[in-house]
Amino acid sequence: MKVLHVSPSFYPTKAYGGTIRSGYGLCRGLAELGCSVRVLTTDTDGPDHTLEVPNDEDVQVDALSVRYCHKQFRHSISLGLLRALPEYVEWADVVHLTAVYSFPTFPTLSCCRLFSKPMVWSPRGSLQRWDGSTRVIAKSLWESGCRNLALKEKLVLHTTSQAEAAQSLNRLPGVRTVIVRNGVDLPLDIRKTDSKGELRMAYLGRLDPIKGIEALLEACNLLDPESEPWHLEIGGTGPLPYVNSLKSKVAELGLRAHVDFLGEVSGEAKEDFFANSDVVLTPSHVENFAMAIAEALAHEVPVIASRGTPWEGLQTEGCGLWVDNDPQSLAAAIREIRTMPLREMGRRGRLWMEREFSWHFVSNQMLAVYRECLARDAI
Repeated sequence: MKVLHVSPSFYPTKAYGGTIRSGYGLCRGLAELGCSVRVLTTDTDGPDHTLEVPNDEDVQVDALSVRYCHKQFRHSISLGLLRALPEYVEWADVVHLTAVYSFPTFPTLSCCRLFSKPMVWSPRGSLQRWDGSTRVIAKSLWESGCRNLALKEKLVLHTTSQAEAAQSLNRLPGVRTVIVRNGVDLPLDIRKTDSKGELRMAYLGRLDPIKGIEALLEACNLLDPESEPWHLEIGGTGPLPYVNSLKSKVAELGLRAHVDFLGEVSGEAKEDFFANSDVVLTPSHVENFAMAIAEALAHEVPVIASRGTPWEGLQTEGCGLWVDNDPQSLAAAIREIRTMPLREMGRRGRLWMEREFSWHFVSNQMLAVYRECLARDAI
């Protein structure tokens, strides 16, 4: 099967969080299953940076053929991508588009309509809303344009949770929807270090208001550092003004001795990060998946996640807690989890990831979606 993935950004950029890791993992998994996978993307590495990769020609990345078109402006505005898109779409049996409010969206929808190609579309949580959502009117106008361009009978919306599916259908009504969760890389070796009496807590992900980090800091402030010793490491990057506001909040709460900001965490540093963590916290207001949770469990680290994430299985699988993300609930969860068998919980989490979240398992699910698209197209 010939599969084209169109994405505004792609591996090896680290500027766009879990979306990059999940897109790269899926493409690799599909190639291992025998698909011919091409990726059409840009060389963006954040709004002001580009990757050092060959431009405007196919390059081999593992078993994938990737074309990094040069961006001219912002995150992904690329004339090269516009020029190349018709040829790539015509080549494909199935087109898989990632992201919603980005430059490639309208051209890809238009080309799939022009060539009558079946298309799978992964919003990656973009169509979900929360009380702090911004540019709501502009997004609504953008969605209206998408509805007008989409060939609904050939379109499948790929979501990673029931909550994402329901909210996405509010914005793209009538589109067929499937739920295929993201996969996770499973490390071969699990490293653990021993705590020196304090609970070593960790946050990993984008630094953004939607992530609920302020509530986590306020929860930490409710803990008694003498009777409930703790330390929090925050891994990830975000807009400098927002990062500075978080650091100011830490100072305001008097938590400087207990909270460290690590910046970008990847590669060997990420392995150390998980090895030195007793529990990972994800207090987001809303998430379509939350790659950091799957990565933590793959490294045998239990998780406290908010009910804004689709991870109620943490409790049923016995590898974490799923709670409200107000400071009082988070603080109560932290107190509870420090009394629980963390190493045993971590092992249960790892077994869950091996069973249901390996890239081989997830890629087979997505391949079945593609096959169904082609079967419907042949009717």
